[in-house]
Amino acid sequence: MGLVAGRSRLPSCVSHAFLVFAGLFILASIPCEAQLSSSFYDNTCPNALTTIRTAIRTAVSRERRMAASLIRLHFHDCFGCDASILLDDSTTIQSEKNAPNNNNSVRGYEVIDNVKSRVESICPGVVSCADILAVAARDASAAGLSQAAANLPTFRDDLDRLISLFSTKGLSAREMVALSGSHTIGQARCITFRDRIYDNGTNIDAGFASTERRRCPVDNGNGDDNLAALDFVTPNSFDNNYFKNLIQRKGLLQSDQALFDGGSTDSIVKEYSKSPSTFSSDFATAMMKMGDIEPLLGSAGEIRKYCNIIN
Repeated sequence: MGLVAGRSRLPSCVSHAFLVFAGLFILASIPCEAQLSSSFYDNTCPNALTTIRTAIRTAVSRERRMAASLIRLHFHDCFGCDASILLDDSTTIQSEKNAPNNNNSVRGYEVIDNVKSRVESICPGVVSCADILAVAARDASAAGLSQAAANLPTFRDDLDRLISLFSTKGLSAREMVALSGSHTIGQARCITFRDRIYDNGTNIDAGFASTERRRCPVDNGNGDDNLAALDFVTPNSFDNNYFKNLIQRKGLLQSDQALFDGGSTDSIVKEYSKSPSTFSSDFATAMMKMGDIEPLLGSAGEIRKYCNIIN
C-alpha cells in the first residue's frame, strides 16, 4: 500500500483483524514512488496506527463479521478512491452509500467514524479519513454515486466482466482472484445468492445448493436478508478454504464460482487452494496495489474532521 505525496497511507487496520495486516509490513521491502513516505505520521501523529489498530480490534472482538465488512468497505470505496464512500447525502453530494452495489450491502461506517473520533482526539486535523480507511491517499470533498455503480463488481458478474472491471483499475486477473479471496470471511444476503442455488445449474454442487436453500426461501421478498457464510467451512478464519470450495463447486455467489468454471482463472484458483502462503502473499500485495489506485496528490483533497461530511 503506497503513500501519496505529503500524505501517508496507513497500513490496513482492517486486515490486521485477521491475517492481512502482517502482510502489509511488506512495505518495508517494496520501493516507494517518489515523494511517498511510509513514516509521514511518525512526527505529526506517532500514535495514529496504534489508536486505529486498537479500535478495529475492539470492533471485531464485538462482532467477528465486522472484519469482513470493513474489508468490503475498503474495497467498495469507489474501487480504490478517496474515502468518499463515507460521505452522507447533502445538497451538493449524491452519496456512494446509495449506489446499487453499496445500499443495504456495505456496512461498518460507524466503526470508521469511531476510529476517526479517536484519532482526532489525539491529533486534530492530521490523519485523513482515506488513510484511516486505507484506500486512497487523501480525502476528497466530492463523492461519485454513478462512478461507484459503474465500477464495482456485482454478485451476478461473469469472469469476463470481472476481469474487465479490475483491468480498468490496473489490476490483473491474478490480483482479481487474490482479492476475491477476501470472501474467505464474511456473509452474504439471501437475495444475492438465491438465483444461484435455485437455478439447478451444472456449476453448483447439488448438496450445497440444498443446504443453502434451508436459509434462503425461493420467493423474492421472503428471507431476502437471511445470511449465509461466504466460506461455509471456516467462516471466521482468513485462509484458503474459499478456493477449495470453488473447486468443489460450492461458491456461494455466482461471481465467486465464475473464478473456477472452466475459464482462464481456474489454474490460479487451484494454485491458491494448494498454497495458503501464496494466497496470503498475493492478497496482501494486491490490497496494497488497490489502495494506490488514483490517489490524490499534494494539496488535493482535505482532512475531514468527520468522515461523513465535508468540512
